[in-house]
Order: sequence, then C-alpha cells, then structure tokens
Amino acid sequence: MEIRVSVRDPRDPDAQRCLEAYAAELGRRFDAGFDPALSISATDEEMTPPAGLFLVATLDGEPVGCGGLKFHGDAPGEVKRMWVAPSARGLGLGRRLLAELEAHAAANGVRVLRLETNRALREAVTMYRSAGYREVAAFSAEPYAHHWFEKSLEPQSPQP
Repeated sequence: MEIRVSVRDPRDPDAQRCLEAYAAELGRRFDAGFDPALSISATDEEMTPPAGLFLVATLDGEPVGCGGLKFHGDAPGEVKRMWVAPSARGLGLGRRLLAELEAHAAANGVRVLRLETNRALREAVTMYRSAGYREVAAFSAEPYAHHWFEKSLEPQSPQP
C-alpha cells in the first residue's frame, strides 16, 4: 500500500474526482444538502499558486483525498475542501493531509490558518481539535459552518 500526497492543479482529473466526491458526500451528510456555489469560494484560481495550492492524496495510484489552501497576504490562510474517501479512512490520511497543508502554509509565510466545518462532520471536528486548532468566533459567513477554528503556525523555510 503506497500513499502519496502531492501538489496538483485543481483542474487535474484526480483533483476533480476528489472535489466531486467531496461535494457529493457533503450533499448526503448535511441536513440541507450542499451546493458549492452557495459556499465560500474555493475556485481553481484561488487554489493555484501563488494564490493558494491544492493537494491530492493517492493510494496505490488512486485519488483518495484532497485539501486546498487559500493565501491572503498577511491575513490568515484558509484550509478548504479537505476530504478523505471512506475507503481510506482510518489510515491517518486526514492528519497527514492537514499536516502537509500546514507545512505548505507556513512555508508560504502564513502565520495563522483558519477553517470552518459543519457539525455533521464530527470526525473532522475531533481531528481539528486534536491537531491543535482552537474554536473561535465566526470569522466568515459560510452558510454551512457551525464551527470555526484557527491555529497559529511556526514559521518555516520556503519549500523547493
């Protein structure tokens, strides 16, 4: 079993498969469904350098997870569209994706990372808390959010 995590263009076919699965799962799990067009934006352009980046995780070559970053200069960065396929849960992939997103954010000068999530995603809420994110007052008007989190990052040297 080989797991790889790499920066990809969000328009890449593997990235698109992950994003479609992400939206479908949220549509099933959220009380009122999920429409990405109503959510705070996470466009391809916003998750492409230099504005941000997008990670895709593969298991034996098949896409099974993703997560994006949006950079905002000196303002806090945002984690967006984080997802792990049900078939890959329990392998620590969510934590690995989150740690890699944090490392990329810090290497790009982000000092504080923020994210919001829905109460239906109990496992995500637990993971964010255990990864050092603290719940804060709402910082966005995300219509699907019930929890807002942030974490201070340690500065790192830029990654090659």
